[in-house]
Amino acid sequence: MKIPITKPYLGEEEKRLVSEVIDTGWVTQGPRVAEFEEDFARYAGARYAIATTSCTTALHAALATSGVKAGDEVIVPSLSFIATANSVVHCGAIPVFVDINPDTCNIDVNKIEEAITNKTKVIMPVHQMGLPAEIDGIREIAERHSLRVIEDAACAIGSAYKGKKIGGHGNIVCFSFHPRKVITTGEGGMITTDDAELAARLRRFRHHGMSISDIERHKADKVMIESYHEIGYNYRMTDIQAAIGIVQLKRLFFILEKRRQIAEFYNKALSEIQHIRVPEIPDYIYHNYQSYWIEILDSSPVSRDILMEKLLAKAIATRRGIMAIHMEPCYKGFSRVPLPNTEKIAMNTLLLPLYPAMSIEEQSFVIDSIKEIMGYG
Repeated sequence: MKIPITKPYLGEEEKRLVSEVIDTGWVTQGPRVAEFEEDFARYAGARYAIATTSCTTALHAALATSGVKAGDEVIVPSLSFIATANSVVHCGAIPVFVDINPDTCNIDVNKIEEAITNKTKVIMPVHQMGLPAEIDGIREIAERHSLRVIEDAACAIGSAYKGKKIGGHGNIVCFSFHPRKVITTGEGGMITTDDAELAARLRRFRHHGMSISDIERHKADKVMIESYHEIGYNYRMTDIQAAIGIVQLKRLFFILEKRRQIAEFYNKALSEIQHIRVPEIPDYIYHNYQSYWIEILDSSPVSRDILMEKLLAKAIATRRGIMAIHMEPCYKGFSRVPLPNTEKIAMNTLLLPLYPAMSIEEQSFVIDSIKEIMGYG
């Protein structure tokens, strides 16, 4: 039995719609992207959705159009994929790292305010592994200090905070459609916002700063000459990707239910092992389980890395838990304060296989293998 860390859930409907797009001859950003954006905004509960090439480019676009520039500071957790901090640096700004709450692996709201300076422009929480951060507390701090909130929701499509889906809380929110995420377009991202002016600017920004879109030009009954009032980027999603996204969004409810069933099976079985801590989910959170993580406690007879090696020897793929960005060589010296919770979680957690098509037999094999390695066999 060979078990990967994940598998995207794709089928014949995605193939059919992609084929239709190819037959039209319009394969770059066009009507299917617009359709996907409308569907996504409706699902997330936002007024506008703007498709991009990735969540990284979505974050960069959101920061840049929010006025973040060289010398500014953006508050972020260090416990995140490196793209979170990279998007800040791409603006010439400085990521200011804040420690996490070890129970949720999200930014510790109680530590945000002490990191704010007169250079701070944005608070950028990450909904780590799909588990929503404390949006209400973060927004309260942002409002007190006249800061903008940009949510890194790369992993969080389908998750909800206090009964409202991520994307629907009135902030700028950035999502990912990488194949390891809950739904995929191969590569791709999305920004949601309720701000009409910002949405319009984001659409120009992702299209080199061009004043008119290809669709507007195509529909026009006269020649239209574009102009460029700011320097933008090519962050356009293609209609081929959007076609996949349209179908994936329709599959989302089923995908979420399957992921949660698998996670519940893991929770029940692995919580019986005293050397492991399983995820703790607040009762006001709906978790999409984009990833399933466990923490290896100090009492364990094997370390996190040894466990991963032994599982790999059984053809079970795992991944280290979320990285601590400030511990990576390219961010050496960026941390202004100690980040003990971040470092502990980064060194002692791992991700287990989880995907909708995962069978009970495969999952049982993962669980039994962990028990055997830890001496519970």
